[in-house]
Amino acid sequence: MEVLDTPIEGLKVIIPQVFKDQRGYFVETYNEKRYSEAGIDARFVQDNQSCSSYGVVRGLHFQRPPYSQAKLVCCTQGKVLDVAVDLRRSSKTYGQWFAVELSGENHRQFFIPRGFAHGFSVLSETATFTYKCDNLYHPESEGGLLLSDPDLNIDWRVPQEKRILSEKDTHHPLFRDFVSEFK
Repeated sequence: MEVLDTPIEGLKVIIPQVFKDQRGYFVETYNEKRYSEAGIDARFVQDNQSCSSYGVVRGLHFQRPPYSQAKLVCCTQGKVLDVAVDLRRSSKTYGQWFAVELSGENHRQFFIPRGFAHGFSVLSETATFTYKCDNLYHPESEGGLLLSDPDLNIDWRVPQEKRILSEKDTHHPLFRDFVSEFK
């Protein structure tokens, strides 16, 4: 496996080794020892999966401390653009975002530590998205940022008129109105 650092400290793109032959492929999607050696020390306690169609944009979500979550995400079928926004007040990249394309073909994973808002857009006809979390979901600590925030200016690679959003995701605050609880 290869681990790539991103311009934002803590965010990592993981490129696992894929073994292909006439039967298909095999990939090790997680190995605690190998990930720890690569600097990913999260202890995952919950796995989630979603299936969405083209144009769905989910995000930008986070859980407030002390229920914040680190995530290890991947797309097992289809293609998504995955985005993380730095919410750590003391970070030199506070308010900056990074995006990576994840797909069932490239098998890439994205590690997002605690202190980030997270979202993704579906770029293929359908996509199955999975993620491991290092803390259990706590509904009362849910938070979000408006995914169409003009100050963040995220290119979701889905035209505005084709985006499919949840009602909840249309009411999150702008980043400039957000008071971060992440240190």
